[in-house]
Amino acid sequence: MIQRVQTIFLFLITVAMGIALTNPLWEKAGTKSPEMAHLTALQYTAQQSVATQPGLPAQTLPTTYIDSLWYLALLIALVGLSAFYAIFQYKNRLTQTALCAVNALMLTAIMGIILYQTLYAGKGYGNPADQGTFLTGFYAIIAALVFNALANRFIRRDEKLVRGSDRLR
Repeated sequence: MIQRVQTIFLFLITVAMGIALTNPLWEKAGTKSPEMAHLTALQYTAQQSVATQPGLPAQTLPTTYIDSLWYLALLIALVGLSAFYAIFQYKNRLTQTALCAVNALMLTAIMGIILYQTLYAGKGYGNPADQGTFLTGFYAIIAALVFNALANRFIRRDEKLVRGSDRLR
């Protein structure tokens, strides 16, 4: 039945992935005012000020470095779509469990990509001691990890209940 508790958690995974796609994941301020680095699901952007000519005072031009992260957005969208698909697989709890396991692997890959981009690629930008600030999109992914674990737990509990009642017949 679609009104089970795991349906709520699977729907919340879908919502969390939508939030992660639309909101920034991380940002870091540089040492000077216009310098800033941003990480979203689609791209990593770093803006720096570069002197126009060495030795001349105070004429700087902002330069922007953009790195496309389409694979991160694709993984986030796949997690959201597979969680949404798992909602309607309520008659086949083994399929729901398998989809939750695949979601857990994809969410782990997403976290690995984000942590690599923020802790290693973003470390060379600005102050190396400053790790930057994680934003709403990052916390939505962490919430999706928790919701996925809870959905998997309730799906397994339902499967155990059904198997126990089949033995009594």
